[in-house]
Amino acid sequence: QVQLLESGGGSVESGGSLKLNCTVSGNTATDLMGWFRQVSGKEREAVASIASRTGVAYADSASGRFIISRDKKTKTLYLQMNNLKPEDSAMYYCAAAAPGGPYFGVLARASFAYWGRGTQVSVSS
Repeated sequence: QVQLLESGGGSVESGGSLKLNCTVSGNTATDLMGWFRQVSGKEREAVASIASRTGVAYADSASGRFIISRDKKTKTLYLQMNNLKPEDSAMYYCAAAAPGGPYFGVLARASFAYWGRGTQVSVSS
């Protein structure tokens, strides 16, 4: 089992920045990790992912503005979000794939077996 706990969400004005954190506990052998977001009434969508073998990947909406990184020593996943826009407002979830898969793509929701409870990001215009 893997436990994920997000923090760092909040309210900012358009153009501002936030850094989300996700601490990992339990079976930390997982490699593929990612960030997803969801607006009430809509599908949960991928934001970014990171894995040793494949590197980093970003959704088009995040590319050029967000940076995913992790510190394996502290077992923490990060998402630096810059130049935030009102459309980035959502609940952000940290996710981890099960060690050994199955994998359906580095940004595919189906690849991720473990989820945190989320942290809210609100961007005002």
